[in-house]
Amino acid sequence: MVAQTTSTILVVDDEENILRAIVRLLMEENDINVLTAGSGSEGLSVLQAHPDVALILSDQRMPGMTGAEFLQQAKSLAPEAIRMVLTGYADINATMDAINKGGASCYITKPWDDGMLVQTLTEGVQRYRMTMENKRLSALVQQQNAELHEWNNGLKSRVMEQTTRIRQQMEELRLSGEIATRNWQNTILAFSSVIGLLDSLAKNHSNNVSAVAEESARKLQLTEDEIETIRVAALLHDIGKIGIEPGILRMRYELLDDEERAEYARHPVRGQAVVDVVEGLRSAGQIIRHHHELYDGTGFPDGLSGKDIPIGARIIAIADFVDTTISRMDASVSIESIMKSLKEKAESFFDPELLPTVQEVSTSYYIGLTDRSMVVQEISPKDLCTGMVLAREVISGTGLLLLNKGATLDEAKIHALKRYYSVDPPEGGVFVFVSQ
Repeated sequence: MVAQTTSTILVVDDEENILRAIVRLLMEENDINVLTAGSGSEGLSVLQAHPDVALILSDQRMPGMTGAEFLQQAKSLAPEAIRMVLTGYADINATMDAINKGGASCYITKPWDDGMLVQTLTEGVQRYRMTMENKRLSALVQQQNAELHEWNNGLKSRVMEQTTRIRQQMEELRLSGEIATRNWQNTILAFSSVIGLLDSLAKNHSNNVSAVAEESARKLQLTEDEIETIRVAALLHDIGKIGIEPGILRMRYELLDDEERAEYARHPVRGQAVVDVVEGLRSAGQIIRHHHELYDGTGFPDGLSGKDIPIGARIIAIADFVDTTISRMDASVSIESIMKSLKEKAESFFDPELLPTVQEVSTSYYIGLTDRSMVVQEISPKDLCTGMVLAREVISGTGLLLLNKGATLDEAKIHALKRYYSVDPPEGGVFVFVSQ
């Protein structure tokens, strides 16, 4: 295990009561020392005097210097510090700036749950300690390798013992990385949920498109990296719609005038620009840019055609069109008849080699959402199991769409639901399908 030492947390907020509240919450953590600052500039001064800070927690909305601007400058003074931001769901662009430019590993919403806040901060401090310990051990390995030729055979056992300890430390660091990955996935889900709130007609749209696109990519035997990139791109494919007039989003594309069409056609490029600052999302950004390209070259924004369109964008284009069409159809119309109609109308728009696979997956997916052989049961979040299928949307107490009807639960989704039930609890339990 990493040796327990006293580590320092810097909390930056222009509200004195917030600073006092967080200091009070951390008083019982004997191995944590808390410094505070009332502004971004004051926080930078504190960092100059204490460059070994383990974790920085900054409010996003502050006069003079925003949290994103402060965290960006703090990176040069305390590059190894874990950075987190306090924010609210309403300020998505600013939150994304804090994550992208300031290097924040996660965000914490106001108001917070005391227990979850303390847990998040202590986990961040532990991750910092493990990172620093790993650096120390890596340097030690290099030193020992340089001296290895001078050691005699009787000392080799000591090298093996040290190597075993290093491997244990690396395993602990790997587990810490899994926590960071889970936090990032939750951030992506939160952004996709906010996209849904912008357009009431399609608030389930991103999750539906992602589910169909991911399964289609799997059936097409793409690599796991390609499948994950397509899944994330599908979740965020409409993120560029943030800022578009809601009236434009509610109208069918063919009913828009020239000016409105031009505005709508910019959203794939905006979407790519939003995610491009995150190196890990640049491949998804290419797919987001081209998900409105059509196979015959009549799409936008670049007029690509055929195989010049990335395969992820070709898959998402079909899944996007299918979900949009189904959402506008009369409930009495069968899924099979909708798919037949789509094939007749859309062969020139979409890749004919991909269309049968995506249609097959779509048919199974949408029939599954309306399967009448199942009954609905309300259960507590603590009783959720992997493989369960949601019978209703899960909406947080403040109105945020957390998961879509028809979503199949896995460990990550169950963990996220339990967290939201403690931070922003929905009304009642979770409704799932069970066999009669």
